[in-house]
Amino acid sequence: MRDLNPEESIFRNQIIGIIKETFESYGFSPLETPLIERFDVLSAKYAGGDEILKETFKLKDQGKRQLGLRYDLTVPLARYIGMNLQIKLPFKRYQIGNVYRDGPIKLGRTREFVQCDADIIGSSSPIADAELLLLTSRIFDRLNLKVEIKLNSRKILNAIMEALNIPEKDKVEFILSLDKLDKIGINGVREELKRKGIKEYKEINSLLSTAKIKSPGELKGYTKKLFDKKKKRFENTEFEKGFDEIEEILNYLKGLRIKNIGFNGALARGLSYYTGAVFEVFLKNSEIKSSVAGGGRYDEMIGKFLEGKNYYPATGISFGLEPIIKSLKVDKKEVKKTVTEIYVIPINTLKESLEIAEELRKNNIKVDVAFDKKGVGKNLEYADKMEIPYAAIIGEDELKKNKVKLKNMKTGKEKFVSIEEIKKL
Repeated sequence: MRDLNPEESIFRNQIIGIIKETFESYGFSPLETPLIERFDVLSAKYAGGDEILKETFKLKDQGKRQLGLRYDLTVPLARYIGMNLQIKLPFKRYQIGNVYRDGPIKLGRTREFVQCDADIIGSSSPIADAELLLLTSRIFDRLNLKVEIKLNSRKILNAIMEALNIPEKDKVEFILSLDKLDKIGINGVREELKRKGIKEYKEINSLLSTAKIKSPGELKGYTKKLFDKKKKRFENTEFEKGFDEIEEILNYLKGLRIKNIGFNGALARGLSYYTGAVFEVFLKNSEIKSSVAGGGRYDEMIGKFLEGKNYYPATGISFGLEPIIKSLKVDKKEVKKTVTEIYVIPINTLKESLEIAEELRKNNIKVDVAFDKKGVGKNLEYADKMEIPYAAIIGEDELKKNKVKLKNMKTGKEKFVSIEEIKKL
């Protein structure tokens, strides 16, 4: 956790602005939820699972109630839906806010960080997933970042594990370990599964080999053969549906000429609430190796929070602001030192200068005023160091002419202009 200086905050707000504008251009409306949730909500069986609970900050209030800092924005969303059953569906919301995880720190990862989420509640159509991926591609295009979007489905992973006769009790552990394939490699996954007491090496090798297949159609055929060999039904099941959904998503995006999205049979996503399509976004040619966005379909979580009273299909994606900003800084993007657009320098005209500044502010111009009597030279030096675009020098002579002396701090050129002319800059 850390402080953010003005330069960093200005830059972050620019990035957040781009993300927010894109969310709203796709019809997502803002929602706000508290930083603190009841711990029983965060630790619910159908929330994030044991892995994320290890990194959850826990606390108590004065009433000795068990609370926690939110570790994502999805669980609070599910709780919100459960408390507001009158919401019209589909419900498309975005939220940009701080979340907390007591986990390892590395480049692009801190314990307090901002997530930017977009979710669609109430639609089971694969086009909802495709729209999130389309939105994702647009955001990174606007940020001038080249990315690779990886797509898979939990239904596909479940189909493979079913075909390989992996015991139900081990399936979650397989998912959690497979999710680390890119980070620790095949041998690392094998060793981790071994430490967990899972010793079916034949099944492990078969599972890892299927993860190398990059075509959903090819993997579908391979999986069907495994089902036939074990004399199990594959057709017209949720397993087959998973492959069909992924192909529908890819075909839709291909029709819109989105080329930076591809199938990846090894993608698992570690959180336990995913039920269908899952996706992650990685930067190309960047020092940031972890994902910068990720999400997927979680059709069962909200309904199970409500003890099965309603069915709320849902899908969403979350953008990690910290790694995105770290990457942009690595790429040496320009960062402003101040939001000020005009620096007003009074010469024995403080009262009149304040009135002029206020008039400019009413026209949405960001104005600062030099209150202290440091002299014109010192104030111009300050404006230059702060990289303020313009300085407006206002003396008694300028007031008599109803003009100000406007200096372009980048070119050094000066000219006398009226207040109305400044408003048109």
